[in-house]
Amino acid sequence: MIDFSIILAGFGGQGILSAGKFAAEAALHEGKEVSWFPSYGPEMRGGTANCSVVISDEAIGSPVVNDADVVICLNQPSAEKFEPSIKPGGILITDSSLFEYAPSRDDIKFIPMNASSIASELGSMAFATITMLGCLSAATGCFSRASFESALYEILPERRHKLIPGNLEAFDKGAEFAK
Repeated sequence: MIDFSIILAGFGGQGILSAGKFAAEAALHEGKEVSWFPSYGPEMRGGTANCSVVISDEAIGSPVVNDADVVICLNQPSAEKFEPSIKPGGILITDSSLFEYAPSRDDIKFIPMNASSIASELGSMAFATITMLGCLSAATGCFSRASFESALYEILPERRHKLIPGNLEAFDKGAEFAK
C-alpha cells in the first residue's frame, strides 16, 4: 500500500477529528508513515469539521488530500462536498441513520451504514464514528483491529480505558457492513 488517503467529515462534535486520530495511530502501530490533518470552522461544535489521513509505506510529501481512496461522511453537506474527491474505484461511507444520500457517481463503492443507530444501541453516540472505522478497516485493510485496539490504549487517557471494550464492539459491528 502506497499513499492510501482518507477524508472524514461531518459536524463539529461528532468525533470526526478523534476518529481520524484513531485511524492514523492504528496505521502508525503497523509501522506505516502517517499524517493527520484537521480542518474545522471557528465555531467548532455544530460547525463543519473534517480531517484527512494519509497512510503510506514511504515518507509523506503532503498531508493535503485531493484524491481520496475513502471518504467517510456524517452529514449531507460533507457528502456533497467530498464525493467528487473520491478516486474512481474508491469508497464512500455515509451514516444512513442521519441522512439519506444517493451518490451521483457509479465508479465508486457506496456503503450507507446506520452508524448512529448502532451507536445508540450500544449506549453511546460516540461509537458512530468508531463503527465507520470498523467498516473502513474491513473494506480496505488499511489497518487491523489489533492496531486499532492498540491506538485506543495509546490515545485515550487511562480513566477512559473502561470504554475500550465498547469501542471494540462498535468497531466489530462496523466491520460487518463491509462484508
